[in-house]
Amino acid sequence: MSVPNSTILPRSNPISDDADDMPDFVGAAEILRAWGAGLTPDADLTVSEWADRHRMLSGRASAEPGRYRTARTPYMGEIMDRLSPGDPTQRIVFMKAAQVGATEAGNNWIGFAIHQAPGPMLAVQPTVELAKRNSRQRIDPLIDESPELRERVKPARSRDAGNTMLSKEFAGGILIMTGANSAVGLRSTPARYIFLDEVDAYPASADDEGDPVTLAEARSLTFAHRRKVFLVSTPTIRGLSRIEREYDASDQRRFFVPCPHCGQEQWLKFERLRWQKGRPETAEYHCEGCETSIAEHHKTAMLEAGEWRATATAADPSTVGYHLSALYSPIGWLSWERIVRAWDAAQGSDEAIKAFRNTILGETWVETGEAPDWQRLYDRRERWKPGIVPAGGLFLTAGGDVQKDRIEVDIWAWGRGLESWLVDHIVIEGGPDRHEAWGDLTALLNRTWPHERGAHLKIARLAIDTGYEAPAVYGWSRAQGFAQVAPMKGVEGFNRASPVSGPTYVDATEGGKRLRRGARLWTVAVSTFKAETYRFLRLERPTDEERAEGAQSQPGTVHLPHWVENEWLKQFVAEQLVTVRTKRGFARLEWQKLRERNEALDCRVYARAAAWIAGADRWTDEKWRDLEDQLGVADTSVDPAGQINRQAQASQGKRRSDWLGRRGGWF
Repeated sequence: MSVPNSTILPRSNPISDDADDMPDFVGAAEILRAWGAGLTPDADLTVSEWADRHRMLSGRASAEPGRYRTARTPYMGEIMDRLSPGDPTQRIVFMKAAQVGATEAGNNWIGFAIHQAPGPMLAVQPTVELAKRNSRQRIDPLIDESPELRERVKPARSRDAGNTMLSKEFAGGILIMTGANSAVGLRSTPARYIFLDEVDAYPASADDEGDPVTLAEARSLTFAHRRKVFLVSTPTIRGLSRIEREYDASDQRRFFVPCPHCGQEQWLKFERLRWQKGRPETAEYHCEGCETSIAEHHKTAMLEAGEWRATATAADPSTVGYHLSALYSPIGWLSWERIVRAWDAAQGSDEAIKAFRNTILGETWVETGEAPDWQRLYDRRERWKPGIVPAGGLFLTAGGDVQKDRIEVDIWAWGRGLESWLVDHIVIEGGPDRHEAWGDLTALLNRTWPHERGAHLKIARLAIDTGYEAPAVYGWSRAQGFAQVAPMKGVEGFNRASPVSGPTYVDATEGGKRLRRGARLWTVAVSTFKAETYRFLRLERPTDEERAEGAQSQPGTVHLPHWVENEWLKQFVAEQLVTVRTKRGFARLEWQKLRERNEALDCRVYARAAAWIAGADRWTDEKWRDLEDQLGVADTSVDPAGQINRQAQASQGKRRSDWLGRRGGWF
């Protein structure tokens, strides 16, 4: 081994009794040791081995701070090791329940890449804002708590440090963080490593440039067999779920664990979790081999002895897929008892059961889109005085559908739990090119409808379709003011978290002049509200005897008046949700018309979107009570949780709040 020229060796005899010469020998030895260590290659670690050796969990980002231990979540070991450079797998798909340790495994991979196998990496969250939050709450602590990473990623103290909110430079690579809603971020740089987190929450298109997953994966193609793509998500709706589609195309691995009694290996299923009715604390798992009950304290040993097994043949041999439910959650995290309590609490609510299946079982929800029979709706019509808002209705919204020769408007009243009543159906003759039609629509905004308790209600907000003659709709909406009118653009697809988005600014005309960004446009995921409407229409109603005893309708119940005609009812259920196959063979959901005219359903969707914009989905009990007090409603129906039981009358002398007045004077 040759000595570098820069190394200073002792000039005197190496064997000397002179004490002054000793520091020279010590310094030289230290230099040689450091130099030798620099020539030693890094340990050939897998991602899980690196995490166990170097990863520290911060109290800022973890409920269990301290050294990371793969043994705490044994099922993550193989998944992380598939991300190691020595493994030939290129794409790793993980469809999972919430809070099983997937994101931390992805962060372990990021730390491993910075330390052991540097290269360009792209980490994608559903939105840019979530990417920024993840950077602050997850990535910064990841780097700060690891000395090996701190010395490779410069602190964000200067412009040339290469360390910003969404970019972390290190020797040999860079970590770019972005949102799936940013096409610019997705195509910013080639990437050897791609971490796609919560892909089912990604928008259908990134800035109208295409599927975010496809755009992101295209960044890695130049790395050929050396690339790694990690797709992770809690699933959503069958036929629309990206992660389910990817998992179905994989080898569909399940985590098999042995029964502590008979040794039979099996993957855990919710239907084999048993408990005494009303006593979730008795929850036990029943082995599918010996039918013996398994207590939860056995879970730790079962997980340690578990292994992943493929249950299908992958369409692409370079892709592996994993599925995991919260039944595998380690002791101290989500217990079987809490899972049972969540299941019992979800009964009676499709939305709650959907959330349970998605977040706890890690399974997709099957959306029922079969159109109800219009004749059944005809038989269920109710009688109340025409033009009167029933007692349960607390505010009005309207949905408008612009046609070539007419404008159709439906007025809906809304109450607690989104119970609704059709109050009026109006057809304004003449299309958007007829000035008088817009005048009639303007007059509708100023009209009032009498409430059963004596008050008079105006339309809180009218949502109007812009699919036909959008410029005319924009111009009229601008003239009326966007506080009461919401121009709408309907798009296919489900988005339960935020079915209405916006507003975005679009050009409008006024007095023949083009106004740049002169109108505000809202976007509604129509599939969400169509499916919700059909689900509400299928709710059971209390019988006359039950009503006489004080029984209330279920939250979401749709009440239709006796005066509604057959044609309107047929339009109201004019579509159904069907599963169609794409060219690649994947399933997706699509609303298809059963008949040509569907204006009643469209108007309902827009009126529902108007209620969302008004805030009805997010109002507190205090705001609902405020509405009831101002209307003098004595008997209220229950809220969505079935827990509201207020007094018959508001307290004397209660000052009426002014927040309703600020919303445009609904009374």
